[in-house]
Order: sequence, then structure tokens, then C-alpha cells
Amino acid sequence: MPQIIAFYHFAPVEDPTALRAALHAVAAPRGICGTVLVAEEGVNGTIAGPKEATSAFLSRLRAVPGFADLAWKTAQAEEMPFARLKVRVKAEIVTMGQPGLTRGGVGRYVAPADWNALISAPDVVTIDTRNQYEIDIGRFAGAIDPQTDRFRDFPAWWQAHADAFAGKRIAMYCTGGIRCEKSTAYLRSQGVEEVYHLKGGILKYLEDIPPQESLWQGACFVFDERVSVEHGLAEGPHELCRACRRPIAPEAMMHPDFELGVQCAACIDEHSAADRARFRERQHQIELAQARGERHIGG
Repeated sequence: MPQIIAFYHFAPVEDPTALRAALHAVAAPRGICGTVLVAEEGVNGTIAGPKEATSAFLSRLRAVPGFADLAWKTAQAEEMPFARLKVRVKAEIVTMGQPGLTRGGVGRYVAPADWNALISAPDVVTIDTRNQYEIDIGRFAGAIDPQTDRFRDFPAWWQAHADAFAGKRIAMYCTGGIRCEKSTAYLRSQGVEEVYHLKGGILKYLEDIPPQESLWQGACFVFDERVSVEHGLAEGPHELCRACRRPIAPEAMMHPDFELGVQCAACIDEHSAADRARFRERQHQIELAQARGERHIGG
């Protein structure tokens, strides 16, 4: 049973290209799959593989100067959730168009056990920093939805709405914490003094807080083949549209515009006829591989 490891860490990386090569050399021969991003500001990734392999990878990463305090989240999967290994050098480990922000300091961490009290306070505004398709399937009760399609759109949204939050304390959350590190650092750079974020993100909250005490509503989108998770990190009911990569609820698969592997109701107007023909061929190859008891790399 593969072990899934999700991690990120902001710390200066002197030579991202050299670190990328070192991490790939550890991961590739051990059968690890997933994606790792390396930048001058740190490392971000989600990988899966045998427990011994992921342990070796984490040990190598924690040996990098500045990474001894690296933390990660662990989950189990019934089968390998990634098709390949990708280790890439990027300008940012989470793209906001604001490299180096976290060096100026991030918001105050709030443990899951204390989160409900914070976001229930009358002087607190709760903001979801994720993308629209993620928020559509679940969020905290009362949270503001910025309706952004990309994380790099968040600074412009804040500039347009900042006056409405004057005098308020700001609480922010995201899937695992990394976008909150950036977004709270951004608000601090804009002069917001009291800004908080959920330590460990939604995933840690769902792991720690029992359903009867939870203020979370719906499911949480995750960037692997589980697609979504619920309380206790149990796998959610969603499937993934292979055309647009959005999560699809079971009832959405009954929509007349849905075609497995080709389109969903949300993306029917986003692709050309040639795109859909290509998607149909890919789905055909996936089904042929399944019939042979194999896994298609595009599946």
C-alpha cells in the first residue's frame, strides 16, 4: 500500500538546480512518484511510494541546510495515486507572483483545536485562499469566497476589497497551509497586523476535529487521485474531469453534457472539437489498458 507524503517548507535554497538533481536521484530509483517543486524560496511537493522509500526521501530533504524542521502529512492509498515522478525548478513553490514574501514574516498560526473559536469571533473575517473549483465542493461556514481562478489573482482581489475589512482580524485557510503562508505574508506586507492562518490547513483540521465539532462543510479537493477527502481524511465521493481537472460530484456525472474522460458540464465550452477528439482517444487507450489489467500513464 503506497504512502502519500505532502510537504512544503520555506527556507532559502542556494542552488535549486543542484537540489532538484539530488532529490530526483533519491526518489527515482526507489519507485517514488508525484511532483516536487524546488525554488530559491523553498520546496513543495506531494509524493507517494513504499514507506522505506518516502522515509529515505524525507531524510535527504531534511539534511539540506535550513530544512531540519520540515514537516509533512502522511496518508495511505489503496494504489499508487501518481503516474510518474516530476521534480522541477520554479520561480516560486506556490505561484502568487510574489517571490520571497515569506522572508518578511507570515501570519500567526492557529491550531485546529483553536480554529473554531477564532473564526466564530464577531471581529474576525475568514477568507478562503483557494481557487474557485476547490471552494465549490467545500469550505468553512461563513468564509468569504474571493472567486479567483488562480492563486496569483489573490493580490488583485485583496487590493480591490481591502477597505471592506478595515478594523477586522483576518483568518485565512487553504488545503495544506502553503498558500496561507504566502497570503498571510502578503497581507502583512500590505500593513495588516492581525492576520492568522490555520496550521496544517484544512487537511490537518479534518484529521483532528471530529465531525460533530466541525465547522467544515462539504469535501476538500486534493491534488492526487483521491480527488477529495472528508473528515478523518476518508476519501470523498468526487471523480476528476480529465479534460479540465475539476472535481465532479456523483450527481454531476449524470448530467447530459458529461462524457467520461472528455468533458463535464463546467468545461463543455472550454475545448475545441479537436481537443475532445484527442480526449476520446486517450480515454479509449485508458480503457484498453484497464482491460489488460494495466495502468495507462495518462489515466
